[in-house]
Amino acid sequence: MSDVPYHTLIKEIPIDERPRERLAQYGEGSLSTAELIAIIIRTGSRNQNAVGLAQRLLSQFEGLGGVHRASVVELCGVLGVGEAKAVQIKAAIELGRRVLTAAVDARAQILNPTDAAHSLMAALGYLQQEQLHVLLLDSKHYVMRRVLVYSGNVNTSMIRVSEVFREAIKDNATAIIVAHNHPSGDPTPSREDVEVTRAIVKAGGLLDIAVLDHLVIGRRDYVSLRERKLGFA
Repeated sequence: MSDVPYHTLIKEIPIDERPRERLAQYGEGSLSTAELIAIIIRTGSRNQNAVGLAQRLLSQFEGLGGVHRASVVELCGVLGVGEAKAVQIKAAIELGRRVLTAAVDARAQILNPTDAAHSLMAALGYLQQEQLHVLLLDSKHYVMRRVLVYSGNVNTSMIRVSEVFREAIKDNATAIIVAHNHPSGDPTPSREDVEVTRAIVKAGGLLDIAVLDHLVIGRRDYVSLRERKLGFA
């Protein structure tokens, strides 16, 4: 027989091993993802403590990214997760996403596609719908701000190129980087992506605003159309 204790309730775990107490003593980095979620949801189900319920959530949705993509209704489909717990989880993940987005947006200097991707993947990587964003850059390629231009299918028939440059003109930006996400997670550019890029680059030349790149953002990776010479003369 195993001499390792089996705990169904957090209160049955020794105090110095409980997630909240360990976070307070050792910091949040010492906790697993399941333990952090357990702190957020506070309680488990009838037959499972909060850590066990969090582990089941992560398993069912294949990790934290899957939990992030899941809707409140989908999270509530897990036994023991009601609307209150689902909303708490979604709110906590969104706060983390906003912290990361704010940090990379704050006057980042863009010197290469990787810099731009780091500034955009937190905002676009896990969206369920395509969005087209534009980074407005000054003469030294520092980010002035990020603008959401369009939500929906990114193609030449839906996007008005003038909208891509509207805020750049207003802010006297000297350059822009265009980016959109592929909700499938695969950043491989489509024919429509190349057509859109070609139209935007042409308009930028007429407006004397440099289009430095068009990035397609996937879940964990990105593609630079400039690097692949797609849509750029």
